[in-house]
Amino acid sequence: MVTTEVQPRETPAERANTPVAVEVDEELSTNAGIVEDWVTPRQNWEWTLREGHEFGRANNVEGRLLFVAAEQTTTFSFRPDQLDRAEEALDSLLLRFEEKDGIAKVARLTPNGLDLELFHILTYT
Repeated sequence: MVTTEVQPRETPAERANTPVAVEVDEELSTNAGIVEDWVTPRQNWEWTLREGHEFGRANNVEGRLLFVAAEQTTTFSFRPDQLDRAEEALDSLLLRFEEKDGIAKVARLTPNGLDLELFHILTYT
C-alpha cells in the first residue's frame, strides 16, 4: 500500500477543503499516474482524484476525467480500483475495465475526445 493525496469529497460542507491522504494499492497508484501523465500535457483534458464515500477505507478514491472543447464538455467518472489497465497507444490512452474472457469495457481518450465501448473484444496480435 502507498499513500496518495486526493481532493476531499465535496460533502459534507463542514469538512476542510484540504487534500486528504488515502492508502491505495500500488497498481491503483500506477494506473492513476499513467492517466495523470497522459492528461497533463493536453490542455483540453483534466484529471482529478477525489476522496470516495467510504471514509477511512483503503482505495477510497474516485477519478474524474474532464474533456472540454469549444461548447462541448464530457466527463467520465469511475473508481480507479475498477480499472484493470491503463496504457498508451499511439496518441491515445486506453482504460480497460472488467476484462473477462477476452471481453472488456474500454474508454479510449484521444486529443479530440472520448470513446466508450461497453463490449470491447480484445485481440492479441
